[in-house]
Amino acid sequence: MENGKLQQTLAGCIELSGKTLHSGKVSKVKIWPGFAGEGRYFEFHSNLIPASIDFVRESLLCTTLCKDGYKIRTVEHLLSALEAKGIDNCRIQIQSLDSEDTEVEVPFFDGSANAWVEAIEQVGRKEALDRCGNNVEKLAPHLSEPFYVSRNDSFMAAFPASKVHISCGIDFPKVPAIGCQWFSSAALDDSYEKHIACSRTFCIYEEVEHMCSMGLIKGGSLDNAIVCSATKGWLNPPLRFPDEPCRHKVLDLIGDLSLFARSGSQGFPMARVISFKVSALSLSLGVSVRLNRVKLNKKILVN
Repeated sequence: MENGKLQQTLAGCIELSGKTLHSGKVSKVKIWPGFAGEGRYFEFHSNLIPASIDFVRESLLCTTLCKDGYKIRTVEHLLSALEAKGIDNCRIQIQSLDSEDTEVEVPFFDGSANAWVEAIEQVGRKEALDRCGNNVEKLAPHLSEPFYVSRNDSFMAAFPASKVHISCGIDFPKVPAIGCQWFSSAALDDSYEKHIACSRTFCIYEEVEHMCSMGLIKGGSLDNAIVCSATKGWLNPPLRFPDEPCRHKVLDLIGDLSLFARSGSQGFPMARVISFKVSALSLSLGVSVRLNRVKLNKKILVN
């Protein structure tokens, strides 16, 4: 396609620190501009871990990257913001206050992607150049045929399209205040910042004790999640949107699908994606296999 976009990176450095969700520890993130063609990758204890589906490991209630024994957890909000804001190449340096840790989490802030979006907006974006000083055209995954994958009553389907579009559904029949919700968006346009990035993580109050017993959400609080009780409704209103839980699932899904990016390309496929009750890359392996079968690696230029 003519007039394709060029790969982008940050115009400056972002540095943020904060408390993490599951360990409750404080971590520090410094995001540096990257070279075109090198994509997004984490640096932890001098180990480089690409933000790629190839390094995803199944984990509870978050998306985790792992390489050579080092783990980076809860990457989905940061990657969602980077993908949606068009930051194709960057080095994400992350560290825990404990130098002996072999795993670290991305700071959780208020449970949304707002902090990352605001930081990206503040430093700005610029054209990325490769190590020889050349710009590189930005490509996007293209579906050659529809695909469908499911697990129990969760499913994801995608259909070839000229633009990105996502429809997401959730269903909590035992929690009336949430119930069944659907949200649709172009996802990677200006609507992301206004309608998706600020939606916060949510949880069910009756499940909190069980999550704590599993060593999770040690850093969770009413300040970084919206909590809903099956009998009492929302415990820390107001919501930012009536369908905020569903919008947050879209935020997570963008972050998860960004992991299909290669060499500074767009990760989210040029497709109409429909998901129902999909969370935290729970279908990652099935999606990866099916997308490869329908030639996800075929690329088109992003207009």
